[in-house]
Amino acid sequence: MNLKYIKAVAFDLDGTLVDSIPDLAAAANAMREHLDLPPLPALRIQEHVGDGIASLVHRALTNERDGQADPALWERGYVFFIQYYREHLSDRTTIYPGVSEGLGLLRALQLPLAVVTNKSERLALPLLEQLGLRDHFSLVIGGDTLAEKKPSALPLQHVCQVLGISPEQMAMVGDSANDVRAARNSGCAAIAVSYGYADAASLGSDLVVANIAELYDLMKNS
Repeated sequence: MNLKYIKAVAFDLDGTLVDSIPDLAAAANAMREHLDLPPLPALRIQEHVGDGIASLVHRALTNERDGQADPALWERGYVFFIQYYREHLSDRTTIYPGVSEGLGLLRALQLPLAVVTNKSERLALPLLEQLGLRDHFSLVIGGDTLAEKKPSALPLQHVCQVLGISPEQMAMVGDSANDVRAARNSGCAAIAVSYGYADAASLGSDLVVANIAELYDLMKNS
């Protein structure tokens, strides 16, 4: 893959920059306990992550990927989940190895960086700030920032418009099918990380990297 024409990079958040499963699982199980439901394994909750908190609450309540909880139950669960999670955003969430270094190196190449996540902006921003990552990014687009979220092309198209570049000049780095589909739908390059929540080899990305610092080495030498 030729990265010579890449002028900006967008990153997914959960499963790409940070491992947030411990705190998401804790919030989901606190919600289930609040509603007199038994806990779920963290790995099961990991399977439910990727489409925003609203979907996660449905899935955590029903324990089904396409599950739809009773509306009244969902509302009670959602309110509790958001309140609990906001208070415990970064208790056990960790930055993946190579991320902080890699972001700093990419910025040294004078590349604008963005976060494009399906996590709501009101959760993504404080999480980035608490982990000391916010200053790396020119833009942070959450799942509720625009009218549509990944895999829609809109978030990536919006970032390109703000940065004044074409989609062909931006790469989307993520760990899920939503990230690759968003890249495909918008015309951006699709790069997957090998350490995320999904099997990178199954995503059909243009490139797989083992860490963000590796991405810098590839771009520097393009």
